Amino acid sequence: MDSPILAAIYQRRSIRTFTGDPVGRDLLHEIIKAGIWAPSGLNNQPWRFVIVTDRGLRAALAGETKYGHIVLAAPALIAVYLDRDSMYDEVKDHQAAGACIENMLLAAEALDLGAVWLGQIRNNKENVRRLLGLPDGLDLMAVIAIGHPDRRDQQSHREPLDHFILKEL
Repeated sequence: MDSPILAAIYQRRSIRTFTGDPVGRDLLHEIIKAGIWAPSGLNNQPWRFVIVTDRGLRAALAGETKYGHIVLAAPALIAVYLDRDSMYDEVKDHQAAGACIENMLLAAEALDLGAVWLGQIRNNKENVRRLLGLPDGLDLMAVIAIGHPDRRDQQSHREPLDHFILKEL
């Protein structure tokens, strides 16, 4: 099947090492734009973002996760938040955040960038919120580390389709 969307889905890999070259602001905005086009219940669009390129702040954020080496290596981070005041259903809004993040990862792939979804940093989400100078009412969903990949030979494996399909009725 010849589809650029399916190709991006199947080719995308979590990229954890980067060249160190900066990522342009226009590219970061394009990634966020792709994220905000994700579906959300009632089209409430509860997501909010913080772009971090400052090395000192990235170093401080690196101390909030066991994946600090990735945070330090990435020239850009996008912290993805849910705005509690915009939420209407906990489960649906968290699902929307996941769709938003996936759109952003696919956009990075389409822009020939590398990215990885970092969720473990949520364990210190209050410290992260304070480091970013954000008010209460914002809930950290993930930090996406973004950069120019230093290599593109990452391998991945998926179980066969019949492993996942419970029934066809």
